[in-house]
Amino acid sequence: MFNDNEIPIKTLVPIKIIATGVALPPDKLEATELDKKLNKPVGYSLKRSGILYRYHADHQLQQADLAAKAIDDALNRCDIAAQSIDLLISACALPVQALPYTAAHILKASSLPKTIASLDVNVSCVSFISALQVAAGLLNTGAYRRIAIVSADLASRGLNWQDEESSLIFGDGAACAIVEQGDGCSGILSCLFETHTDGIDLCEIRGGGSRRNLRTGMDESDCLFHMQGKPLFRLASSLIEPYLARLLNQASLTLADIATVIPHQASHLSLEHMRKRLNVASDALIDIYRFRGNQVAASIPSALHEAIITQRFNPGKPVMLIGTAAGLTLGGMILLP
Repeated sequence: MFNDNEIPIKTLVPIKIIATGVALPPDKLEATELDKKLNKPVGYSLKRSGILYRYHADHQLQQADLAAKAIDDALNRCDIAAQSIDLLISACALPVQALPYTAAHILKASSLPKTIASLDVNVSCVSFISALQVAAGLLNTGAYRRIAIVSADLASRGLNWQDEESSLIFGDGAACAIVEQGDGCSGILSCLFETHTDGIDLCEIRGGGSRRNLRTGMDESDCLFHMQGKPLFRLASSLIEPYLARLLNQASLTLADIATVIPHQASHLSLEHMRKRLNVASDALIDIYRFRGNQVAASIPSALHEAIITQRFNPGKPVMLIGTAAGLTLGGMILLP
């Protein structure tokens, strides 16, 4: 079975993205302000990070409130009634707290019905892709009719300002996608996750769970983000091309068939690597990194929203969502909008 553009859809899992929305903290952090904060010469932060500005929340802003604003933005953009949502999926990398789960906090802050089902999906930076896969499965069982997926991360809360490499690249934000089963013409052509535990210690926040806490022993640095950038980049770079071949093969497509690539906005180096090594055209690759930084799990849905509002998410034209995450995890999905 093929569609009008001769794209094979025999393995398509129906799901339709009917709306997206975003939310940002009110405080914009310019690269020049970061130069002052780090006691560096003007232009240093932009040169090192590739970011003109990003958004950092103050200490009063709540993660759940930012997520709720992204949900409202998605609902309002397409005039969707909050009462029509029957499941909320939180796809955040960083939790509000250990218990209860983050989706419950977001549901309480949101305009959605307060007794609907809610759940968390957490695969760090590629949580949104996994949540889309989970949502498609649930929609196609008939368990739910319309699902809101939201990713909201306040990465700035865990920055170690003594670690220049990581403190330069992160920003805060939230993004939401509202999905339903659709008419069967749009959906998932392939989805692939791989976990390479050789990289499990290369990107982590050690504290806050059962491993390191007040009783087992922890210090202040265990609650901060730690990244070994160079070995992490080397490992991810060595894995991404064969992984991409497997993802494309699963969909019976080639890279030339992909109309738009929506990557995790990990860093300017990772995006440049993707452009060069994979030969992705600049206009086909969604890059919002210069204005958002790495928003952790919110990066991919924020870039998806950018693709939609710039008319680069079109029916019949395959779109790839792809990223790497702590774990080390590779996650990707090929969609027909």
